[in-house]
Amino acid sequence: MAGELAHFPEGPDGCHREAGREEEKRPLTGNRSSKTFKPKKNIPEGSHQYELLKHAEATLGSGNLRQAVMLPEGEDLNEWIAVNTVDFFNQINMLYGTITEFCTEISCSVMSAGPRYEYHWADGTNIKKPIKCSAPKYIDYLMTWVQDQLDDETLFPSKIGVPFPKNFMSVAKTILKRLFRVYAHIYHQHFDSVMQLQEEAHLNTSFKHFIFFVQEFNLIDRRELAPLQDLIEKLGSKDR
Repeated sequence: MAGELAHFPEGPDGCHREAGREEEKRPLTGNRSSKTFKPKKNIPEGSHQYELLKHAEATLGSGNLRQAVMLPEGEDLNEWIAVNTVDFFNQINMLYGTITEFCTEISCSVMSAGPRYEYHWADGTNIKKPIKCSAPKYIDYLMTWVQDQLDDETLFPSKIGVPFPKNFMSVAKTILKRLFRVYAHIYHQHFDSVMQLQEEAHLNTSFKHFIFFVQEFNLIDRRELAPLQDLIEKLGSKDR
């Protein structure tokens, strides 16, 4: 995949250099909604990837997220990353789906994560020059793009014996980097709404799982995580 496909106004990695202040997160009982922003991406039942997903869900149930994200013994790293990337897409899809009524062209006229971070969209194919757009438009572009990657059998093969392409890890890293931006936008711009919906426990658990996973396999540059660095450190310290 050619170059960096998303753009921010400042900094070599495309983002403003200072992180915004994090709020305290108060865990309450989550109330999961079945509403999703985009159609859920299903892993074919009976496939090896489906079995891996079931293994991941069972391990998550133990409550030890650090252990849950580790590569199971004897498994292929690319396949493990593929299964979890699909799962994170579905999680973020559902989380953003619960707050779409609060994320509008008027309330979120730019895609931001606090006052110091702004994201401009480009995908290198349909939109080559980064454009400034509203958060709902940016997230629509982003989730549609991710969906297209996940549906591409040459990138994310679902059949046993079909090898992953040489650029798979690069594509997966770009997907996860971009999915992080949806978490960052939700936390910075819509956490009050998340609390009103009593979804913060669900959001916090999902984000902690996501962060532990990308840290385990070094999938997102630390500079990209800066908008939520305070929260990431807090989640990590609670786990020690």
